[in-house]
Amino acid sequence: MLSVLRNRTYRHLFAAQAVALTGTGLATVALGLLAYDIAGPRAGSVLGTALAIKMVAYVAIAPAVGAVAHRLPRRTLLIGADLGRAAVALSLPFVDRVWQVYVLIFVLQAASAVFTPAFQAVIPEVLPEERDYTRALSLSRLAYDLESLFSPALAAAVLAVTSYDRLFLGTAAGFLGSAALVASVALPGATGAAVAGATGGAGCCPGTDPGPSASRRGRRTYAAATAGARLFLATPQLRALLLLNLTVAAAGALVTVNTVVYVRDHLGRPTGDVALALGAYGAGSMAAALLLPRVLDRAADRTVMLRGALVLTAVFPAAGTLTAAGSGGWRWPALLAAWAAFGAGGSLVLTPAGRLIRRTVPAERRTEAFAAQFSLSHACWLLTYPLAGWVGAAAGLTAAVAALGAVAAVSAAAAARLWCPAAAVDRPGGHRHTGLVFHRAERGVAGGR
Repeated sequence: MLSVLRNRTYRHLFAAQAVALTGTGLATVALGLLAYDIAGPRAGSVLGTALAIKMVAYVAIAPAVGAVAHRLPRRTLLIGADLGRAAVALSLPFVDRVWQVYVLIFVLQAASAVFTPAFQAVIPEVLPEERDYTRALSLSRLAYDLESLFSPALAAAVLAVTSYDRLFLGTAAGFLGSAALVASVALPGATGAAVAGATGGAGCCPGTDPGPSASRRGRRTYAAATAGARLFLATPQLRALLLLNLTVAAAGALVTVNTVVYVRDHLGRPTGDVALALGAYGAGSMAAALLLPRVLDRAADRTVMLRGALVLTAVFPAAGTLTAAGSGGWRWPALLAAWAAFGAGGSLVLTPAGRLIRRTVPAERRTEAFAAQFSLSHACWLLTYPLAGWVGAAAGLTAAVAALGAVAAVSAAAAARLWCPAAAVDRPGGHRHTGLVFHRAERGVAGGR
């Protein structure tokens, strides 16, 4: 799996992703403790709202980025987003009002909505061979797990000697390090087909075409911004991916929003155990990601992803049992085990997702497709984050577990029914595109332009 790091460009990009996510992980712990300082036992509600605002930024901004990213140098786009995120992180220690948390979270995540789809779309061009790209996806999953494993461990060490607001300095350092690493390599530009498609196929001779009217340009920009979403909705495999994203979001929202409430209020444990619980989630995800490259060489994406959804659905009853229990020393190790299982199931679903998109969508539409995956998957989190926070605050943790478990079960069952096992794109080494299904979707996208 580590052989792909011999590629200098990818090595620097992977390092950029890793250090940025380490900083983000520190911010996740610090933000939960900040919310608890401001709102006390209602921290889950505040954090749920803050994370819903984060998802609004992702859902609203990522499609627009997918539509215009070809017009900007990729390296400039990525570095600018990192610098913006660092500036916001440096502002967070001075927050003492709930509305300030909400504003800064929106700005921070708007910058992330610029960075992430552009970053994801460039990796298949840096590593065009599918075997290399599959291993890069597993490494990327491991980098995400640093947010849930190494970062909480680091946060626990920092919290042992100083206050949580210092964690935001580590967040800023992560984003600045990411910007420096991106600046150190040359990135491939947008493909000619992508540029031609985005510009509407304008003539090659300057001055011979007066250009479209402002209204036509607006319609084309809107069509380009929504093309990836329409492609997702027109392709069965990608519709199933959207439903699986909802399953992952249901489990992840319970962990992200309510861990601080479980640890501090439900179990009465010290602040440092918040980081340990989040670390268990990351450990499960990392263990699955390490195993997946060999598994994906032999098993279909559909098989791996649906089994991951089954794991997520099966953990909810166990989480409900430990939530309903009023006492018992077994609850703390049970929480760690449940969180680790949630992490493993999520990794089984999310790690092959990039492979599925790469096989289903041709190169000239990958930026649109990755932007759509980013936006639509976070629309799922936009539903589950406030559900986890508001239901937990209003009706208790048991009700939140039941509601999120129902969402996970229904979405996983619908994905299994929708995703036909005979689809050629699903097979290891199968065709990259989906034939008739894709071309029908393509006609629908083109018609929107």
